[in-house]
Amino acid sequence: MTDITMPALSPTMEEGNLAKWHVKPGDAIEPGQVIAEIETDKATMEVEAVDEGVIEALLVEEGAQGVKVNTPIARLKGEGAGASSKAPASSSTEEAPRSGGGGEGAPAKEKPQEAQPQASRASPPQSALRAASSSIEEERARVFASPLARRLAEQGGIDLSGLQGSGPHGRIVKRDIEAALKEPRREAPPQRAESREIATGREARGEAPALARRSLEQMGVRPGSYDLVPLDMMRKTIAKRMTESFRDVPHFPLTIDIEIDALLKARGEINKRFADNGVKISVNDMCIKAAALALKLVPEANASYTPDGVAMHHHADIGVAVAIPHGLITPIVWQAETKGLAQISAEMADLAQRARERKLKPEEFQGGTFTISNMGMLGIKSFASIINEPHGMIMSIGAGEKRPIVKNDVLAIATMMTVTVTCDHRVVDGALGAAFLKAFRSFLEDPMAMLL
Repeated sequence: MTDITMPALSPTMEEGNLAKWHVKPGDAIEPGQVIAEIETDKATMEVEAVDEGVIEALLVEEGAQGVKVNTPIARLKGEGAGASSKAPASSSTEEAPRSGGGGEGAPAKEKPQEAQPQASRASPPQSALRAASSSIEEERARVFASPLARRLAEQGGIDLSGLQGSGPHGRIVKRDIEAALKEPRREAPPQRAESREIATGREARGEAPALARRSLEQMGVRPGSYDLVPLDMMRKTIAKRMTESFRDVPHFPLTIDIEIDALLKARGEINKRFADNGVKISVNDMCIKAAALALKLVPEANASYTPDGVAMHHHADIGVAVAIPHGLITPIVWQAETKGLAQISAEMADLAQRARERKLKPEEFQGGTFTISNMGMLGIKSFASIINEPHGMIMSIGAGEKRPIVKNDVLAIATMMTVTVTCDHRVVDGALGAAFLKAFRSFLEDPMAMLL
């Protein structure tokens, strides 16, 4: 028998939601066949079978949320299969844990008839962390709970060790967490020695220590005066990454006003001339092109910080923020400096549409070198965005509006647009950021220069 595990569909994926099964117990499958749909924080993706055989059991029910990567989700009985299975050390299955220490392939004497995990299937050895992590695995082994229950408990600040499960074999399930959330909250007991060991192990693995969280009631909000909407994977990921970026990246904003009357005129002429070809260029398309050319003109600004050095990128791969239900995603126009306005416009229309449908592939929104966030269409005059790592800068574009300006010592009216770039000071200092903005403004104020 072989366990089919929750796949890592992106380098940063830690957990996913099992949106839909395309198979059921007893179905024969073959390599390449779509067996399930997994919802990550950014998209819903199809999962294909790697091995052939017959589905013996589905270990995770359809609709389950917060299933950790490498957790067994189904069991496959192959033709002539030996007594082996893919069972990562960190998995949480419907069966009781077979060992408390998370060892590599140690025999389970109490159940000799069951198949044992192959050592080669286990997580890569981390000898420096084993001692610290063993106490954590032992602590987790004492609590028998479903992945969804663990996720809800974490969100609600519920201590699983104090709950009695109502599921099979005393397993803590969703309804147990929901019942616990409705009960009056008690003051947290003093931290146990085991909890301190867990915290020590977490620090040894390089994880941030858990912060004490107070409930809304503890902060004075009346019980029953609000509805609690559980965090979906996208919102959790956005919260985590933006917190890390704002906290860890030394950032600063640079703001500039740009006159865009010439840009609007050029855009109108292009759209009028090529309307029969289905071309419809937006101001945002022209900003993407201008930013890409500015990054090539000031290549030092097209950079990312890494612990090993500053990465100087060969191309201007522009991520563009697209608002979707419950969050934000940044599909990428790759090598934007090499593409014309019509191609950029067509690509962005396609990417934005599929982003809203959550049908983007990981390679279409992961990576890039620079981000653009445009809130001008929402009437926002100016704003500063949080850096989208590993990008060295993010550009915030406000609304174009008629403003009084002074030209040649004479008061005049012009269409102005406020643009702010938030810079990672580790790679883009003030002078470099200013040089980039100067180049960007030159392309917008003289749009014909983008055609050279």
